[in-house]
Amino acid sequence: MDDVIIIGGGPAGLYASFYSGLRGMRVRIIDIQDKLGGKMHVYPEKIIWDIGGLAPKPCFEIIQDTVNQGLHFEPEVNLGERVIDIRKISEQYFEVETDQGNVFDGKSVIIAIGGGIINPKQLDIKDAERYKLTNLHYVVQSLKKFKDKNVLISGAGNSALDWANDLSGYAKSVTLIYRKSDIRGYEAMREKMEQLNVKKLPNTHIHQLIGDETQTQIEQVILENNETGEHTVRTFDDVIISHGFDRENTLLEQSSAKVDMFNEYSIKGFGNTSTSIDGLYACGDIIYHEAKAHLIASAFSDAANAANLAKLYIEPKATPEGYVSSHNDIFKESNKVVMKKYL
Repeated sequence: MDDVIIIGGGPAGLYASFYSGLRGMRVRIIDIQDKLGGKMHVYPEKIIWDIGGLAPKPCFEIIQDTVNQGLHFEPEVNLGERVIDIRKISEQYFEVETDQGNVFDGKSVIIAIGGGIINPKQLDIKDAERYKLTNLHYVVQSLKKFKDKNVLISGAGNSALDWANDLSGYAKSVTLIYRKSDIRGYEAMREKMEQLNVKKLPNTHIHQLIGDETQTQIEQVILENNETGEHTVRTFDDVIISHGFDRENTLLEQSSAKVDMFNEYSIKGFGNTSTSIDGLYACGDIIYHEAKAHLIASAFSDAANAANLAKLYIEPKATPEGYVSSHNDIFKESNKVVMKKYL
């Protein structure tokens, strides 16, 4: 039986794994994706500034660091498995069932599923599906892919504005279309858009995609003005759709272990990462509590708190917190390896 079963392999789940291992607990991580890192894989080239004490780094480096840290104490990892039920059988006995038919036993559970399972909203027009493998994109994995290209971005939220901002330095041209007359998104980003070489077409949406001779790649796009109904045909090398994400939290809706919810997508935290069920904790974006700051840094704090609470649930006489790394003999040998880089 595992001491802690962590559902979710993003930054919160990975740090919960690390800190649980530091506290001497046996850990299992279960994640629906085929790789660890969670939602950070949506924006791998974004520069991350808001982790305390860490210099700005591209997100793909943060992913590498958090994964390495999360695996430091060698947890069991199950990837490509979707958790479909959590059952509390008795005190210090949970069952976690996956869609692969596996049932894992654990003394405690930490839910770290971010905002739930997220999927980009698809472009709902005829034949759009056929271009997903070529030049119709729902996320931007690499800016270099768009170098010297004519790019169309559909959307006016923060992600669309971020991509327009970033791609303006790589692409030959960037055109931003949006259904309303005004751009949404953060005020600072809206102001910055006025300074960029980005062509903005308000009250406009994609009416039709025109493929090349093989019908495998978009060659032209028919745009429609929402006010006049007028159609214009434009040529683009790549089309990016940023219409938001569909969020799914069927696990929380259908789980046998019914936790109190703060809203439709967030678990209610009782001052910290405790939930309404003893032995079941939550960390990161999935939980709301009064001390919450919606940053990756806060996810790390949540994760340590959840691990400490799990330890006390399993061993009521344990110390409330783990021993800090600067004085912890558990890192003695590993520290020698790290220090070789600086000697």
